[in-house]
Amino acid sequence: MAEERLQKILAGAGVASRRASEELIVAGRVSVNGQTVRELGTKVDPDVVQISVDGKQVKFHKRHVYLKLHKPRGVISDVGGDTRGRQSVVDLLPDDMRRLFPVGRLDLNSEGLILMTDDGELANKLTHPRYEHPKTYYVLVADRPSPSGLEQLRQGVELPEGKTAPAEVRVVPALPAGIRLASGPTNGTWLEIVLREGKKRQIRHMTAAIGFPTLRLVRWAIGPLILGELKAGESVPLLRKEVASLVNAMREGPGPAIVQTEASSRPPRKGGATRSSSVSSEAPPNRRDLNVDKPKRNKPSSRPPRNYGNRGERNKL
Repeated sequence: MAEERLQKILAGAGVASRRASEELIVAGRVSVNGQTVRELGTKVDPDVVQISVDGKQVKFHKRHVYLKLHKPRGVISDVGGDTRGRQSVVDLLPDDMRRLFPVGRLDLNSEGLILMTDDGELANKLTHPRYEHPKTYYVLVADRPSPSGLEQLRQGVELPEGKTAPAEVRVVPALPAGIRLASGPTNGTWLEIVLREGKKRQIRHMTAAIGFPTLRLVRWAIGPLILGELKAGESVPLLRKEVASLVNAMREGPGPAIVQTEASSRPPRKGGATRSSSVSSEAPPNRRDLNVDKPKRNKPSSRPPRNYGNRGERNKL
């Protein structure tokens, strides 16, 4: 993190307002690495120094970065190691964003949504099979599978590494409105498949097992996060409500697939995002983003009170 004015850092950490933080500094109540600082405008890097107020260390919540990316076909989602000269998802990001890693990898010939972040805890809970978070895909096959073939996909397919978990599968007449795919095959039948596990090349193996090889595979959603209107190769910072929905999904654990159809209202940036969405995963979600029912108020009854006779005081309600 770059150096910033001390009063700005204190205000950002929630110690006090900017003006009140200045008063704390002038009063000699703030120290950096054990040395009292009284000069306003002093710049420090909170990642490399220890800041205290009245002898108590100031704690900072890590600010994570979240981007969603539309991975094109022919681009690998692995980062680090030898890419054998092939383009990777990090090559689609600006230089200052290349320390992020992908959540939910896609094979070379698949396309669609990848979450790029530095939040390791969220990444693990969104992708580990134990947590069973749904991922939604649109899969193109040459023809409409038979009812028995579709049921086999739903119940699980025997593969060399074991039987796949039950999946949600249905034939769809069209892709979601607003989806923007690159050129490629479109003739055939589109299937919507929702998985809660992630074996390597699983969907391709599943459709091949019933006699319908995958012609095209697009990931539309990871839990509540959708691809939206991003073009292939584009990325965009997540909106605050999108981050909150992912954090809520992580906290609540497994649940039904949430597949939205409305795209993000923030326009995408060509060639990758130029500004990050730095949001603390500790921050509570905005109440306006949650569908919380308000408690109902009991209306007074218009009926006259009953006469309970001599049943005792405790029965006169």
